[in-house]
Amino acid sequence: MPKHGKKYVEASKLVDRTVQYEVSDAIALAKKTATAKFDETVEVAFRLGVDPRQSDQQIRGAVVLPHGTGKSQTVLVFAKGEKAKEAEAAGADFVGAEDMVAKIQGGWFGFDVAVATPDMMGVVGKIGRLLGPKGLMPNPKTGTVTMDVTKAVNEVKAGKIEYRVDKTGIIHAPIGKASFEQTKLEENFKTLVDVLIKAKPASQKGQYIKSVSVSATMGPGVKINPLKLQ
Repeated sequence: MPKHGKKYVEASKLVDRTVQYEVSDAIALAKKTATAKFDETVEVAFRLGVDPRQSDQQIRGAVVLPHGTGKSQTVLVFAKGEKAKEAEAAGADFVGAEDMVAKIQGGWFGFDVAVATPDMMGVVGKIGRLLGPKGLMPNPKTGTVTMDVTKAVNEVKAGKIEYRVDKTGIIHAPIGKASFEQTKLEENFKTLVDVLIKAKPASQKGQYIKSVSVSATMGPGVKINPLKLQ
C-alpha cells in the first residue's frame, strides 16, 4: 500500500467514503481538500456501463467548458497557404506543415493540442505513432481536423477539453481549478455531464453512468450519486 502524506491523510478525514454526495457538496469538498501549494486541478472520473471493445460504444469527443479549465492551452496548427495565415491570425502558437513534422520527429512536443486541415492529414499521418500515444493526433470527432481553423483555435483557447473512454470504461476530465468559484465548477461539471449523456450509445444496456467521483489533483476522491445525474 502506498503511503500518503500528512496533508492527504488530514484531507481524507473530511470525506466519508461510504457516502455518495450531491454534486454541490462533492465539489465543495474537493475544493476544501485542495491543500497543495499550487492551484490544483479539479478532476472528474466517470465509470460508464459501456463496452469499449464495441466500435459503437467507444465514447469520444470534445466540449467547450463555459468557464474554461484555468489552464492556458498551446495550439499547433498543421496548415498551408491561406489557412496557415488564418491560423496565425486566430492566435495559434505554432503553424506549419512538413517543417513541424520534422520538428516533432526530432523529439519536440511543445504544444497541448494539434489541429490540422483535412488536406494535411497525409503529412500528419507520418507522425501518427508519435502523436497517438500522447493523445495529440488531430481527429474529426474532436473537431481538430477541420477547415475552420479559426473556430478550432478559438475553442481550444476558450477552454475546450477532449474526453475519451479508456479500455476499462472510465472517462477522466478536468473541470477547472480549485481556486474557481463553486458555481463555475458546478456549471462546468453540468456541461460535461450533459454531453456524456447525449453521447450514450443506443446499444448500451443497463445503468449508463455507474459511478462518479471528483477530486483535486492531490486530494482524495469524493463520490457523487450517479442516479441523480441521469
